[in-house]
Amino acid sequence: MTLLQILAISGIGALAGLIGAMFGVGGGILIVPALAVGFGVPMHTAIVTSLLCVIATSSSAASKNIRTGAANVRLAILLEPCTVIGAIAGGFVAGYLPGSTLMKIFGITIIAMSYPMLRGVPDEGASDGENGDAAQGRFRLPGAYFDAAAKSEVTYETRQLPALVGVSTFAGVLSGLLGVGGGILKVPTMAILGRVPMKAAAATSNLMIGITAVASALIYYGRGDVAPALAAACVTGVFVGSRTGVHVAGRIHGHALRRGFAAFMILMGVQLLLKAYGYWFR
Repeated sequence: MTLLQILAISGIGALAGLIGAMFGVGGGILIVPALAVGFGVPMHTAIVTSLLCVIATSSSAASKNIRTGAANVRLAILLEPCTVIGAIAGGFVAGYLPGSTLMKIFGITIIAMSYPMLRGVPDEGASDGENGDAAQGRFRLPGAYFDAAAKSEVTYETRQLPALVGVSTFAGVLSGLLGVGGGILKVPTMAILGRVPMKAAAATSNLMIGITAVASALIYYGRGDVAPALAAACVTGVFVGSRTGVHVAGRIHGHALRRGFAAFMILMGVQLLLKAYGYWFR
């Protein structure tokens, strides 16, 4: 790589780290298409580079999210084992799929997940009311954090825990297949199905995605898909950007964070589908 390419890739990594830390997705939804579409990097190499960047994002952002209480540690401990199992399975399957197929799966998935995010999520911290199912009450986890933007304490209960465990397993498979850390699916699922406030969902996802990424990155490494120079340039930028992203996310209102997340998902999904079907302008 030339010096200009290294600087450009580091810049992309910084932007990905910023966005990934804000939305809890690790930045893979930017890194994978940017490397595959913009730099012509083979899809499998782009994916493992993204996974390494996801690890960097999580490592950089998780400590602050835990200190502020935004990350729900109990929820992360519950969901992450199933996500790791899915990530290992996805990493093995990815070795048998061509790059264009992975692009199509990635593009369709993130566009589909953007719709409920644009549509909106239930009121943060809202209750189901007195008529809520008593059995459902056994499958909830409480959470609370201080929202710097609203200058108030936010309390909530995570709902539909069995369903969240199932979705987390599938998110792990997507992480191994696509190099996205699983946050692209877990964040909207926690926000919509689990009734977790957007900021808490993003922070909890940031805590989990690094562990998920390690599980599948080892498989790609064993196949020889890692490009050390490319990974080093991208990870350096991601680490810097993610530190900024944590501070920015704490000062943005949840609804603005959600809509920005959805718009970004659509943009990345369209770009990947154009590339996969051969309509990308070179």
